Amino acid sequence: MNETLDLTNGCESCPIKHRAVCARCDADELETLDGIKYYRSFEAGQTLIWSGDRMEFVGSVVSGIASLTQTMEDGRTQMVGLLLPSDFVGRPGREFATYDVVATTDVVMCCFRRKPFETMMVETPHVAQRLLEMTLDELDAAREWMLVLGRKTAREKIASLLSIIGRRDASLKLEGMVGRIVFDLPLTREAMADYLGLTLETVSRQMSALKRDGVIELEGKRHVTVPSFERLMDEAGDDADGGMMA
Repeated sequence: MNETLDLTNGCESCPIKHRAVCARCDADELETLDGIKYYRSFEAGQTLIWSGDRMEFVGSVVSGIASLTQTMEDGRTQMVGLLLPSDFVGRPGREFATYDVVATTDVVMCCFRRKPFETMMVETPHVAQRLLEMTLDELDAAREWMLVLGRKTAREKIASLLSIIGRRDASLKLEGMVGRIVFDLPLTREAMADYLGLTLETVSRQMSALKRDGVIELEGKRHVTVPSFERLMDEAGDDADGGMMA
């Protein structure tokens, strides 16, 4: 998906500019950010950040999806979150990474050198305010995801994940969430199973059931059409706005 990403005009052509941490910056502030930013590309499966590494940068996912993974002392790993386009990576004020960040698909990141970005946060309050809003949204999403993993059925888990990805895709395209939506599913069945705590067979079976029941339409394994987003939310067991990450 990154091969069609055009960043030749910098911020002007950025597909996440209305959702990212720099969404409220004026021209002068964007110019300041431009002086401390750089783009990095990662292939699917590549580690962006290792837990315990010194963080030299923070930044936003421009395209693709990455996973946040924590490894326990005995070597077991748990995926604890997904980073979607416009999500922020890194923690200003914290030198070392807490989680492994791994590219689930090909990923492009807009990176800011950490120290200059921290200085800009002090000098530009609305950048700090925007990051606070994004952090609170992430906290709400994490709490809701605890419900998905702990209390929902396999079918509801699949529907919830599809609604999250569909809503984010529509938001980046500045499209509404009423009626029919179309998006490309960036996760393999294996990645979905890992994130949802299900088996591969269960994911495949539930995707087929949702297709059979007319909740979704599939072209290949990745191109998803949702005829009625309201019905998908009903299947997810959520209210009209999803109660999930925007």
